[in-house]
Amino acid sequence: MKTEWHPNSWSDFPVKHGPDYLNQEQVNKVTKTLSGFPPLVFAGEARTLTEKLALASEGKSFVLQGGDCAESFADFNADNIRDTFRALLQMAIVLTSGTKLPVIKIGRMAGQFAKPRTSTTETQNGVELPSYKGDIINKIEFDEIKRIADPSRMLKAYSQSASTLNLLRAFAEGGYADLKQVHTWNMGFSEDSQSERYAILANKIQEYLQFIDALGINSSNSPQLRKVDFFTSHEALLLPYEEAMTRTDSISGNIYNTSAHFVWIGDKTRDLGGAHVEFCRGINNPIGIKCGPTLTTDALIKLLDILNPDNIAGRITLITRFGSDKISTHLPELINAVQKEGRSVVWSCDPMHGNTIRTSGGLKTRPFDNILSEVKQNLQIHKSEGTFAGGIHLEMTGQNVTECTGGSSNIEEHNLTDRYHTHCDPRLNANQSVELAFLIADELKQRDD
Repeated sequence: MKTEWHPNSWSDFPVKHGPDYLNQEQVNKVTKTLSGFPPLVFAGEARTLTEKLALASEGKSFVLQGGDCAESFADFNADNIRDTFRALLQMAIVLTSGTKLPVIKIGRMAGQFAKPRTSTTETQNGVELPSYKGDIINKIEFDEIKRIADPSRMLKAYSQSASTLNLLRAFAEGGYADLKQVHTWNMGFSEDSQSERYAILANKIQEYLQFIDALGINSSNSPQLRKVDFFTSHEALLLPYEEAMTRTDSISGNIYNTSAHFVWIGDKTRDLGGAHVEFCRGINNPIGIKCGPTLTTDALIKLLDILNPDNIAGRITLITRFGSDKISTHLPELINAVQKEGRSVVWSCDPMHGNTIRTSGGLKTRPFDNILSEVKQNLQIHKSEGTFAGGIHLEMTGQNVTECTGGSSNIEEHNLTDRYHTHCDPRLNANQSVELAFLIADELKQRDD
């Protein structure tokens, strides 16, 4: 690994899962334009998130990270943004009730436009074309022209990210997140057991708010009751875009990626000598590392050496994604290695990616029972190892989709085609997301008893 770093040093390293742009001059023109645009997030916000994540690494807060597997230009609208934000608020309330800890809310939003693909090409009816790699790179339609990597799409991704962030900030700070609105957040539910359970919790919150209001404490004089901190994140996959959004902070002099508060390195791109690790080692944002079954303990410790040589608390979140049938084999090994080396990390569980299957009809899905099984095992393993299971990382949406089977709504394989709208991987819908939050809260309560 080079000792000198600059925002473009990644280009001297092998790049996995990047697009094959046909016109480098056009790429340079687009990235030059982007580099002159205002930052999407600010360095101070990223520093605040690092401080909050440091508390999660010490077991003093819990991380909720969720949103689309891949945002799409076509699905961009205010209702979709609001509904996912609302589902995350609902989940956070439920998790707070179970953990008795502050919940750090991070959306996979306002920038999650690129996706690594297992194969570089896709074949349909004997025709082979480049794979769809996310709307920031090419189009999902199976068409020769539309599958060409187009650098100008980075400009649209920036524009939609800026608009999304603007709306999220309005929701987070403008009254929508006021705890007095806790009942109205329930509007996304159908009439089921989750709705009833959430209504009971909301009633308890309302009673508490009435009590403290009688003491003179309310949202007009206590901002923490009126607004929430909400952060954004995405996989730092498309490095020309990430480089163009990298800035030097005028206050601290440190370098930050201003495309999101938090970025992560994917399971497919965490090569020690790869471009994505090289890029992320130089930015001061909090960084996630996806940890799948192929990650060895030696490689993990070397990654931590590269990405967090000063062992700064809150800098690194390890997002484990093994699958319900593999977590018991792999997670204890990683925990023991990190503990032995005295490294400070946040442990988060991604129960989605390792539990993806295909139906007999060829659709990707994720059984809710397998997702829940991995979450439960994750909590039990951390308890037995004496470490803190500090977060959950989900591909989910506030929409009423039918993409993952199971849950209290009893989505079966034949129901999937009813509302299967994802552009990439299957997501939990709003009901399934809140149901999972309740089940996690129950598990955490049992753990602490």
